[in-house]
Amino acid sequence: MITISKSAARQINFSAQDSGINHAVMRIAVRKLQDGSFHYALGFDDAFSKHDIQFKSEGIDLVVSPQSLDHVRELTIDYVELDSGENNFVFINPADPNCNLTSFVVDQSNVD
Repeated sequence: MITISKSAARQINFSAQDSGINHAVMRIAVRKLQDGSFHYALGFDDAFSKHDIQFKSEGIDLVVSPQSLDHVRELTIDYVELDSGENNFVFINPADPNCNLTSFVVDQSNVD
């Protein structure tokens, strides 16, 4: 369901250690905005509801509320270097109308 890349898993583990958090669980929240786009939030959480859904990817324990579940079914979270030189989490989600997956396709038609 939810995929965490190796680089995102490394950053999550680093952030947990840097913050002194043991046995970190990452909560993923998604809210659909009025324009149809999605707003994503990540954070360490130690308070769970009996209704929360739990996953594991790349050794990272994840939790999602039932309200966010439909929005994260094919979500991939990566940690990449942006054009600005900064590193940040990116959310690749086919369910998000603003997710431009074509930007990740390399055009090899002009390669010699």
